[in-house]
Parts: sequence; C-alpha cells; structure tokens
Amino acid sequence: MSEFKSSGFRDEFGNAGPDLVGITTLTSPYYFVPPSGSTAERPQDPAPGMLRFNTDIGRLEVWRNDHWGTIVGESPDLGDNNQTASPGGTGTRGVFMRGQTPASETEIDYVTVETLGAPVKFGDLSVTNGGGNAPFSSRTRGIFHGESPSGPDIEFITIATTGTVTDWGANLSRNAFYGFGAANQTRGVSAGGFSPDTTTIDMVTIASSGIVSDFGSLITGASHGASVQSSTRAVFMGGYVTPAGTRTKQMQTIQFASTGSPSDFGDLSDLGWNSGGVCSATRGVAALGSYTSSGTSVNIIEYITLATYGDSTDFGDAVTTNTHRGGGCCSPTRGLFMGGFDSPADTNEMEYITIPTTGNGVDFGDLIEAAINVYGCSTGHGGL
Repeated sequence: MSEFKSSGFRDEFGNAGPDLVGITTLTSPYYFVPPSGSTAERPQDPAPGMLRFNTDIGRLEVWRNDHWGTIVGESPDLGDNNQTASPGGTGTRGVFMRGQTPASETEIDYVTVETLGAPVKFGDLSVTNGGGNAPFSSRTRGIFHGESPSGPDIEFITIATTGTVTDWGANLSRNAFYGFGAANQTRGVSAGGFSPDTTTIDMVTIASSGIVSDFGSLITGASHGASVQSSTRAVFMGGYVTPAGTRTKQMQTIQFASTGSPSDFGDLSDLGWNSGGVCSATRGVAALGSYTSSGTSVNIIEYITLATYGDSTDFGDAVTTNTHRGGGCCSPTRGLFMGGFDSPADTNEMEYITIPTTGNGVDFGDLIEAAINVYGCSTGHGGL
C-alpha cells in the first residue's frame, strides 16, 4: 500500500477535501502548477525531491540532496550514434571552429559526441578566425562571437542544420578576441578577451538577434581560459592577464539570471590558460592548456563542482602530453577535447573523458586537419 498526503485540498465549495490513501488516480482537464520562484528565492534546506519551477531559467528543477538539478524538457539528440556527424538519428552534436592550421580559418566542423571518429565540415564563418572565443549555445542555436582579431563580430548557426551562418545584426561592445563564452538555454555571455579590453562582459538573449547588452565586468581581466557552466552559473577558469602579461589560477563565476561583477570561485592547481572546458550540469572540467610559469605545457585535467565554491581537483591526464590551445565540446556525460599545440607542431588528435567519473583521456579520432584554437559548443552541455 502507498500513502499520499497533502495539505490544502479543497472541493468546489471551498471545504476541506478528502484524505487520499492507497492507489489514487487524479484526473483533470486542467493542469498541475508546482511552486515557482526565482533562483534567489529557492528554499533553504529543502527536502530531497522537492519540485519547483525556476522563473529565471524557465524550467522545472528538483532538489537532489546536494544541488538543484534542471529537468530537461527537450532532447539534445542530433546526429547518429552509429555514424559520427550524420544529420539524422540520435546523439549530442558538438560544433567547433577549426581555428588556425596554421593560417586563420573560416571552417566550422561537427561531430556526434557519443561516437568515435572524424568530424564533418558544417560550414564557414564570414570572417577568418585565428582563435576567436569559446562559442556558446542553446539546444538549437550556436553563437560565434568576437571571431576576428580586428573586430567584435557575432554570427550564429542553427545547430540541427549545416552550411548556413547568419550575422547577429549587432556587434559586441568591444574587441573580444580570445575571450570566454558561456550560456544556459536562454542567455549567453561573452567575457574578457585579449587587450585592449580584458574585463567587459556582454550578454545576449540567444533566441533573439540584433541586441547586445552590458552584463558587468570581470574581477580580473583575462583571456585564453576555459569556460564551463550549469543552468544557473558560469565559471571562467584561469587565463592570460593583459597588459600585465601574467597567467592566473583564479576562477571567476557569474549567475546567468543577474548582472554585475563575478565572484571569486577558487583557484586552479596551476597557472591555467589556453585550455578547453567541458561540463555536465554539476561538474566542470578543463584540459589541454595548463601552461606553467616555466613555459612548459602539461597534460593536466582538473575539475570543479559547479554548485559549490572551491579549488579544482585532479581528474586525470590527457592523451597528448605537451598540448595547449586546444578546445572542447560535450554531451551531458562525455567531454571531448581536440587540437592544440603538441610541440613541435599542431596536433589533429581528439580525445574524450567520461565527465561524472575521473580518469585519463581516451582516443576519439582525428580532426580534419591539425589545428590550434579549436573552440566548440554543443546541444548537450551543462548549462542546458
């Protein structure tokens, strides 16, 4: 026997309703409305399993005893689990810029993250991209921002299709070359960048176009770092600090629903820059870039728990042992890192990790050509 208890049942006359005990079927031509409120209004110390509608992100969420988990209402599946980068079937689609090979490129490629194998060309940006930024995405749209070293351009793609790249209709407020990018299903941010402007954070509403708004400013102006996110928070990990010309361990976090300056999140284990980031809804992982003060690339992979503050923890080792300036994209459970500089030359290697666990990278396949600054986004990252 099961028992269902609730307070507040009333009949059509406003009188107290019946006690419901045992197997009970509830039918109605109407609907069930759960409690609702903003992220800031979340209950303190809720009971495990509490369900509510978050008005900031427009989604149901449930308390999982240590964090609020978003209940996904749409599938991230594209591609084909049996054939990498097929336009049909199921799987998370990862889309990434080819960067430099060594010339600056316009090409965009894509894969199905759950598979193994080589990417397929998606289309072309309207400008060459020698490094650009970490793109950001919703489940349907990918945003490429500040692609050109000489301009603050923004373009977008519909991830389920191929070939077409559309101008956003407005530019960033600054030249954001090598900046950070992060998003949830609703809002995307472009933060920092290489000099002269290293602190500004711009934001867009991903489903729209033509408008770029001010979000705030980074605590420490930086570029060349990794970006990870949950549905409520983005974390910018490490980076290169200009004009001082130093590297930083600092991680900075913003809340998507608010605007203003970030908060300090914690520190990386090393001076992290030129790295790629991947994430689930609860964990962010950075790799292919911890570039030490001595000028040596290392194969460090490290992770953070997105719902808390604190320093990074060792995850494992990358397949390539001397790589930086690589990128990443991910499904809800698999992180994919690709490209980078593997001394004495660029590499075409791609490798993957299983995000909820720890361990070393595993070979995925090869890029179409060796490249650096291969930054990506997907239909299944942790912000969605």
